[in-house]
Amino acid sequence: MVVAYADAHGALVELLDARVRERIRADGVDPQEETALVRRIAEEAVRAHDERSLTGQVVPVPDPQRMVGELVARVAGFGPLQPYLDDPEVEEIWINEPSQVFIARQGRHELTTTVLTRTQVAELVERMLKSSGRRIDLSQPFVDAMLPDGNRLHVVLEGIARGFMPVNIRKHTLRATRLGDLVDLGSLSHNAASFLEASVRAGLNILVAGGTQTGKTTFLNCLAAAIPGTERVISAEEVFELRFPHPDWVPLQTRQAGLEGTGEVTLRSLVKESLRMRPSRIIVGEVRAEESLDMLLALNSGLPGMCTLHANSARDALTKLSALPLLAGPNVHAGFVTPTVAGSVDLVVHLGIDASGARRTLEIVAVPGRVEQGVIETEPIFLRDEHGLRATGGMPPHVERYRRANIDVLALLGGH
Repeated sequence: MVVAYADAHGALVELLDARVRERIRADGVDPQEETALVRRIAEEAVRAHDERSLTGQVVPVPDPQRMVGELVARVAGFGPLQPYLDDPEVEEIWINEPSQVFIARQGRHELTTTVLTRTQVAELVERMLKSSGRRIDLSQPFVDAMLPDGNRLHVVLEGIARGFMPVNIRKHTLRATRLGDLVDLGSLSHNAASFLEASVRAGLNILVAGGTQTGKTTFLNCLAAAIPGTERVISAEEVFELRFPHPDWVPLQTRQAGLEGTGEVTLRSLVKESLRMRPSRIIVGEVRAEESLDMLLALNSGLPGMCTLHANSARDALTKLSALPLLAGPNVHAGFVTPTVAGSVDLVVHLGIDASGARRTLEIVAVPGRVEQGVIETEPIFLRDEHGLRATGGMPPHVERYRRANIDVLALLGGH
């Protein structure tokens, strides 16, 4: 009985889907740009079908409102994935193979009941990439793209991935836009949030580190929201993810090479170009390779900034940041890079996920600027224990910058 109902429902959806698409083609409607018009066409198609059902020629639509939503998702949205994209509790969606569609909620993943076909997945990817202007083919087997709603798409071409084209959609869920929101969510303590906001205003350089899905970009957004409105901000990212309120901000993103192999814009070139745009502050979405050298040189010259980095601890983040610039060329050596990191990074914020799946700030570490036997010295300012994120009594570097900004950092840290 259930199978018969599913078959009948599927046939009805296909019939109405075909009618809606026929009308869209006839009227020259762009489904991606004119979603409201697509919905009106779908409503008319469902209403016309229901009127015809009164004659007994066709079966009626059991739930017209739900049918309209399904048609809009198929034609103007992203089909079977649209309900997950619309669900605010879903943080990420990934497809390992057509019969395996996973989602993540509150840091935990689950296998859904959604089953797709290879054709459906290919059509979904093509539709998603169409809106981004990026492509995936033999010359570009990987793609990172931003969807119209701000979600991030990552696809690997079949052949690089065995047997199928895996798809990841990381949703941009704005649960926090300021450091105070992170306090409400339990990621930060009130004192730590006040200290970090003061540090941003004072112009300290901040590195946000953590593993995948620990909330690094969200945290960077919240830090950036504390930048004074009188400053000019230039940001550089692989794809646009940062979103924070600021009156003088120019966001930049990378670009793939064209079909002829030219026109690529790398993250390193964006960092270099940002320095020619009279910035008061630079933000790099995430450093992974040689662009770290150009960022460090900018920070070392007195230009305040912040960025994110994948690392397992604050100490590992500094070690990794000391190694990445070596990728820039054979003339770059550790004897130069390590002291530059020590002199450029002022604070490291390390994020993690606890056993319940909640994102937490695990430590905030100061970098005094000293190097002993090739190891960068650090001083913990806040550490998380069983009682929460607590001040350790440590002090940040460049206390004079806080004074110039009329901030009493001793009172901020001593009041815990």
